[in-house]
Parts: sequence; structure tokens; C-alpha cells
Amino acid sequence: MDKRGLSRTWLWAGLLIVLVLLIFALPFLRVLVSGLKSTVNQKARRFKIEKPMEVKELADKLVLEKIIDAPSDFMRVAAFKELDKSKIALGIYSINPETSYRSLLNGFKKNSKGNGNAEIEVRVMFNHSNTLPKLCGEVAKCILADSASIMRLLQDSVQLKQMGVSLNYSQLPALFIPNTYSMFYDTDAKGFLTRMLSEYQKFWTPLRKKKLLNVGLTQPHEVSTLASIVYAEQSRKKDEWPIIAGLYLNRLNQKMPLQSDPTFKFCWGDKLKGVQRLLNEHRDVDCPYNTYKIVGLPPGPINFPSGEVLDAVLNAQKNNFLYMCAKPDYSRRHNFAEQYAVHQQNAKAFQNWIALEEKRKKSQP
Repeated sequence: MDKRGLSRTWLWAGLLIVLVLLIFALPFLRVLVSGLKSTVNQKARRFKIEKPMEVKELADKLVLEKIIDAPSDFMRVAAFKELDKSKIALGIYSINPETSYRSLLNGFKKNSKGNGNAEIEVRVMFNHSNTLPKLCGEVAKCILADSASIMRLLQDSVQLKQMGVSLNYSQLPALFIPNTYSMFYDTDAKGFLTRMLSEYQKFWTPLRKKKLLNVGLTQPHEVSTLASIVYAEQSRKKDEWPIIAGLYLNRLNQKMPLQSDPTFKFCWGDKLKGVQRLLNEHRDVDCPYNTYKIVGLPPGPINFPSGEVLDAVLNAQKNNFLYMCAKPDYSRRHNFAEQYAVHQQNAKAFQNWIALEEKRKKSQP
């Protein structure tokens, strides 16, 4: 073979090799190009994955929410990464404009903790609840666990014991200390309770446990119960919390009924909502929480007091007060008394003020 023929042979061989390489490289090039495509949302968007879904269903949801416009490219990159619904994490994601499909899929991928690599945390609060069912409903608005699953866990004494919770159902509200907690959206009922137990244990330091004994109580849930009454009596003026706590501790020490109106209101649930004037028939309800009927603390908290209120009880003012009555004005403060006769005078002044205010309002056009 002459030199010209040999060169032609090598040329064809080289072209064939290039062609074979291109054939093998083409899928990778397509994946590379697809992975560089980016989201079409014009501003940061929150995207929620609430249930396990196949890649196609995920792509369709992203298209529907106008985050991507090339589902076939999205699925091509997912296939290359061998992603399926078992590897895609439930949760809430913040997707920035022009996020590449490759980065988007990497963010959805489960990490070693079972969360998405780019999953963001949500804020969990239950500041407006006063019972466990209401707390479950409020929490369920923040995380994936529904209220029924949380409630079932709270009523499962066997599972609670296995988790290290020694409180009975009435005492259980003491476990929940209101705050703003950060959690992943896909937190389940057990995960939520585990977090609350951890926060409870962190709050009850050796110093705080020592203080509860110093004020004459024996268990953290007793502090929560008294704090819930203090907060129900005064939710606005924090400086009165230690005073009210001292007053109720005096009554406990003297074996006097606490006679706190919020406790019998708790017995009625929402039935007294909107009732302007409470009557003796309301106070006369037979209920273990009614501190007009029982001596000592009720079975458990009547709301979820914050750490501030708990600390106010632990640092209660040492006073001799046994009685309190709202001041005859709009200050939302109280007059405190050591003697019942003085309390009667304060109560009469308040009742007279109420009567005058009602008369004034009726006279207004």
C-alpha cells in the first residue's frame, strides 16, 4: 500500500473512532446541557413536597407551579443521578431564580439524616393554645404531622413511657414550653414530641429544680400548673407575675383554696366565651380544676406558660398577700391585699366602677 492509501486508511480510522466517541458521549452531553438549564421563576419561591412522588410527578408539579418549563430535561438529569421517589426528601424548599436543574435535584436529594440537602426549616409555634387538642391543631399547621397523629401519641401512655415521658395526660401540658422552634416540615409526631422533651429537659436545669423546692413545690409540672394560673390571671403586665405567684404560694402553704376564676373557666371550655359577667352558678361547677371547689393545685396546667412565667414562679415575690382584685380602671392591673376586709373594699370599688362604666356606655348615642 502506498503512502497515500495508508494515510487515507488512518484518516477513516480516526473518523470512525471520533464517531464512536461521539455516539457514547452524546447522552452525557445531553445530560450536561439539561443540567445547565435553569428554573424560570422570577423570584424566590417556596416549594412543598408533601408526599413521596415519582420524578415525573415531581416534574409536573414544578411545571404547574411555574418553576421549570422543560420537564423532559429535568427527568433526564434525574435519571442520570438515579433519583427516584425513595431518594427524594419530603419538605419545604426555597427555590431561587435561575437555579440549575442539577442543583435543584441535588437539593431535593435525601442526605444521611433523611432531610433534603436544600430543605429549609419552618417555624413552629403554639402560643395561642390552652389545651392539648388545640396545641395539636396549631402545630399541625406548621409541620407535616397531622393533629390526629400527634394526639394519638399524646394519649399513648406506653409509647410515652418508652420515650422517657413520666407525666400523666393532665400533667402533659407542662412538657410544652411556648417558643419559636425551628423544625423541618417533614417532622412527624414522634419527632415533634422528641424535640419538645429535649427542650423541656434543657429548661429544667439543676438550678431551676433547686428553686422549685425552695418555693415549696416538688415537681416541674407543679410549677407549670401554678404558672398557667398566674398567666391566666395576668397575661399583659409581666411585673405582676412574681407578686401573683407569691400570693398563690401563700394560699397553698396555708391550705386555702386558690379561688382563681380562670380555673373554673377552664372547666367550661369554650362555653363561657363571650360571657361578660360570671355568676356563682359558673363557679359552682364540679370539676377537678375548679380551685373554688378543691384545695391545692389542679391536676395540671390550664394553658402553656412560657419560660418567663415559669421563672416568675421560681422567683416568686416573698409577700403576705392572700387576695387580689382588678383595679377600678383600664390599667389591667390588680390591687393586692393581706386582709380580707381590705380585699372586700377593693372588690366593692371595682364593682362600683364596672356599674358606672356600663351606665356611661348605655348613655352614649
